[in-house]
Amino acid sequence: MKPLKTWPNPWQLKHSRPVYDNAWLRLDEDEVINPGGGISHYGKVLFKNIAIGIIPLDADNNTWLVGQYRYVPDRYSWEIPMGGGPLHIDPLDSAKRELKEETGLSADGWQELMHLHTSNSVTDERSIVYVARGLHEGKTEFGETEDLQLIKLPLEEAVARVMSGEITDAISVASLLALARQLET
Repeated sequence: MKPLKTWPNPWQLKHSRPVYDNAWLRLDEDEVINPGGGISHYGKVLFKNIAIGIIPLDADNNTWLVGQYRYVPDRYSWEIPMGGGPLHIDPLDSAKRELKEETGLSADGWQELMHLHTSNSVTDERSIVYVARGLHEGKTEFGETEDLQLIKLPLEEAVARVMSGEITDAISVASLLALARQLET
């Protein structure tokens, strides 16, 4: 497949200042010259971790979803297992840790499925999603902030839940649809 054409950056940075900083992210405010030549202020959320997603897939094409109440959107959410991987750690090592923590599963085989930018108009967050196969069950190791529920279901049903709007997490939606498409071909 031929790559799509790209263009040079039309934005010019005049000044940047940090506004907020914690263990997970930093918020900067940039004063820029926008593509039209005017002055704009741009807020940037800079993440200190890579978002790591995992689709565990058994020999019968069953997968696991994690349910939890998400504080910021103030709603319960069903998602693929996921978490943050420190930037200085191999993302696959972070994926193995997250899968074990949230599902108790470990895997013999790992396939990188996709890279995503979750909300590229305001954040530099990037995500890597893996498919884990050759699964072995074990004990979960939930973190202090995790109150999780797990369900095992056919991948086809997870995709149906995406299409019905029940699953809305962007990383989960994109990766479940991508894997389903990949398995069709």
